[in-house]
Amino acid sequence: MFKTTGLLKKTLVSILVIALFAGTTACGNKTAQSTEFKPTLPTETSCSVKVAGTYSNFESLESEFERFYEYYPNVSLNYVYLDDYENTIASALMSDEAPDIYVTGSWMIENEKMASVLESAEVLSDPSLNINMDCFREGAKWTLPNGDVVMLPIFTRSYGMLVNMDIFEKHGLEVPKDYASLTDVCDKLKAAGYENPLMGANGTTTSGIYYSFGFPMFCDNVLKHPESVDLLNAMDSSAGEMMRPSLERLKTFVDSGYLDPATCSAEMEDDYNAVILRFFEGDVPMMLGSGDMVSGTAKRESKSEAYTANPFKYQFFVVPLGDDGGYFLDNVNLFFSVNKNSANLDMTNEFIRFLTQEKELGNMAAIKRLITPTNDFSLDEVYSSLEGFPDDKSFSYRETGLSDAVNKEYRAAAYKVANGEMSVDEAIKAYGSLWE
Repeated sequence: MFKTTGLLKKTLVSILVIALFAGTTACGNKTAQSTEFKPTLPTETSCSVKVAGTYSNFESLESEFERFYEYYPNVSLNYVYLDDYENTIASALMSDEAPDIYVTGSWMIENEKMASVLESAEVLSDPSLNINMDCFREGAKWTLPNGDVVMLPIFTRSYGMLVNMDIFEKHGLEVPKDYASLTDVCDKLKAAGYENPLMGANGTTTSGIYYSFGFPMFCDNVLKHPESVDLLNAMDSSAGEMMRPSLERLKTFVDSGYLDPATCSAEMEDDYNAVILRFFEGDVPMMLGSGDMVSGTAKRESKSEAYTANPFKYQFFVVPLGDDGGYFLDNVNLFFSVNKNSANLDMTNEFIRFLTQEKELGNMAAIKRLITPTNDFSLDEVYSSLEGFPDDKSFSYRETGLSDAVNKEYRAAAYKVANGEMSVDEAIKAYGSLWE
């Protein structure tokens, strides 16, 4: 059932660590005096700690193993990939080879099938454990209805666009900050010969065009009209009006030729590998997608002949679809929970306490090229545009109170409008019956 991955070589980890972090930072407060992790258990302790997860390889976690060994050289930390995780994690926790730490997700909270998985999780917000919960952004925190924290965010993602910074610099353009400047930049890019200023995967996945382009604006509209939540969740057709502002702007972009779904379909067959490699061709100013797509860029730079021959600087930005800017939709990619029945619970909690420092979480995120769950976005230049993002435009999907069915309805509506299958009015009227 388990497949064990090998540890990264210490020399490689050292290079990564030195390159990524020259100093230390106090968690959640970049102006505070730097702090270092201080062991609370005998450093000669010898035991094993196992982490089970869903990644076939987990280099960024293994780099943290190596860093932890500097404090506890006799501890053995291992990562195991668990096949068919959703269906095997519960039985794994009951086995003789139960993991001490395991991956969890917000989707488990209301899933009866996962009840035993969460029941096995230690309450990490217990003050006696001294785990710094202030380390995490508000949008990345998840609590149970009773206020307990049993899942710690390790990676987060958002939705927006990769921007080819060299193209913008070449034409003396600034990355747009609001809707007016976004349309202005698209006009200038088209005039400069870029047929498709914006591209992305033409599908209904969360990594496709429509989620990244308009869904954060839709969520912001819902937050401003909380009375709409119950109607949206009930699939009441009258609630479809909440989609109008973002759908109308999407239609404008398609009609203006800034975004061509047909061309996107013809040139990109999936929302991940094909999107990344198309962006690396170097002639796409802005490529729509999720943080999951962005996480795959580093490993694919060397796989793109075009990028290898002509590398360029790129960064991630939210799509500035609102009159006064864009919206940062915060979403956790991966959580860790601790098995409360662990045979080595003290050392397991010590590793978690070590891991929940801003510099360690930043190290992991930078290697994986996902977004750190802390407030310091400066650790990875690709995501540095998120540094200092306005609080009133930052929120998590959880805050909206919307169900996953609403999420799907919006994606279906946006796809149908962009591809000419429905008008904006028709999509709004059909709310509740759009997802197939």
